[in-house]
Amino acid sequence: MKPSEDQFDAALVRALQQDGRASIQTLADELEASRAQVSSRLRRLLDDGTVRVVAAVDPGFLGHSILTHNMLRVSGSTEHVTEQLRARDETVFVSAVSGADHVVFETRFGSTDAMLELLQWVRSLEGVERVSTTTYIRIVRGFFVANYRGDYEPDDIDRKLITLLEGDGRRSYTALAGDVGMQPSSVRERVNRLIEQNVIRISAVEARGVVRGQLGVGVGITSRGDDEQIAEFLATNKAVDFAAQSYGRHDFIATIVGPNPRSVFASIEALRALPATAAVESWTHLHVVKEDYARTLRPAEL
Repeated sequence: MKPSEDQFDAALVRALQQDGRASIQTLADELEASRAQVSSRLRRLLDDGTVRVVAAVDPGFLGHSILTHNMLRVSGSTEHVTEQLRARDETVFVSAVSGADHVVFETRFGSTDAMLELLQWVRSLEGVERVSTTTYIRIVRGFFVANYRGDYEPDDIDRKLITLLEGDGRRSYTALAGDVGMQPSSVRERVNRLIEQNVIRISAVEARGVVRGQLGVGVGITSRGDDEQIAEFLATNKAVDFAAQSYGRHDFIATIVGPNPRSVFASIEALRALPATAAVESWTHLHVVKEDYARTLRPAEL
């Protein structure tokens, strides 16, 4: 049976999350569709803001070894809190959610002192009643974490290319070559090296929330002890957009996405059914205020 337009778009986004620079022909082959269909749908998704394809520098390369997930209980409107969080460089994700807590945000830090300083500032915000912080131990599934190992140090040309790709991860090699004054073949080699050396990942960011018809639900999982069973489920389930093993309030934190509540519910039920799962807490992302993983590298001066 031919997939619906929404199903086709979902499959296209998943393919771009795996490889944001995949060619139209590669995407067409993977989706068993024509080049014209893939090109048309991708252009529409990009033009209306449903999807952005961007490069993000691996947190390890930037020295950001502390990644946290934070939940706030807020009295009154959440807007003034989310707007102030959005303006902070340390935050990469900010969302108003339903549930016992009202705001979720993710942060990256190079030191414990920097983390504590931000949390103290958050607690001082008007209306914030409670802050609950969970620290990621390892990323189980994340399209913007590449596990940089320190084997390669980009030069100024590389840094300029990274900055350009942060704005448009599918910018052509010809256009990039013109920007940095090199041949397209040399630029291709440099971009591939940055990806292979885990300095950057180029992937798709999908707009979440009811406005786009894409439901995103966060889950906090308590384990009975068999962490690898849960990790394997989160790493392989197609509905899981992001997952991390953590310590603090939850043993794992993940985001499950789907076109409707029924599909998300089915994925959560499968997670609850695992023998290793003791409990699952969930919250729905109602308004994603910020999802920006490419704000951390300053443009290179050439």
